[in-house]
Amino acid sequence: MRKIIAALQVSLDGLIEGPNEELDWVDSWEDPYDIIGKVDAFILGGRMYPGYEQYWQAVVDNPKGILPFTSRPATAGEIEYAEFARRTPHVVLSGKLQTSAWRNTSIVRNLEEVRQLKEAPGGDMHAVGGATLVSSLMNAGLVDEIRLVVQPIVLGAGKPLFKDVKERHALTLLKALPWKAGAVALWYRVPGGRG
Repeated sequence: MRKIIAALQVSLDGLIEGPNEELDWVDSWEDPYDIIGKVDAFILGGRMYPGYEQYWQAVVDNPKGILPFTSRPATAGEIEYAEFARRTPHVVLSGKLQTSAWRNTSIVRNLEEVRQLKEAPGGDMHAVGGATLVSSLMNAGLVDEIRLVVQPIVLGAGKPLFKDVKERHALTLLKALPWKAGAVALWYRVPGGRG
C-alpha cells in the first residue's frame, strides 16, 4: 500500500495563510520535505489547485520571471520542484472543479477514490493541501505522515491547518531539523500510518 505524506508550511501559530489569504511570509516553496523523486503522485484540494497550477506553470514557463503570489523570481529549488511537478501526476479532490490545464491531472470526486489510489500499486503520494483536504484525509484515516516546515512567524489570524480534524491524533516524531531563516522541519508518523 502506498503512503500518503501531507507536507505543508505553517506559521508558528499553526496557520497556512494569513487572514486575507496572504502567503508572503513563506520565503520559498522549494522541497524541504524530501519528496522530489520519492513520490509519484500529488494530491490537492479543488480550492487550492487552480492557484497551485498557475504558480508552478509560471515557474516552468519563465523561471527568471516575477511569479504570481510572491512577486519575485523562482529560487533554484523552486525551479527543480516545478519541473518535478510538471511531469508528476496530480489528483485533485473536488466536487466542483471540471477541468485543469495540466495534462497529468485527474479529478476525483470523493475520498473513496483517493483510498483506491492509495491501495493501488505505486510510490508514495504527497498531499500538498490545502487545510480542508488534509483534514478530510486525516478524518478518513488516509494520512501516514505529516511533514511540516514551521516558519518563525506568528500570523495572529488566518486559516488553521488542522481546524477541521475531528479527533485527537497522538503523533510520533520521526525527524526534526533546522531549516532556512530560522524555520524548523518536523516529520511525524500518524497513528496507524506507515511512517
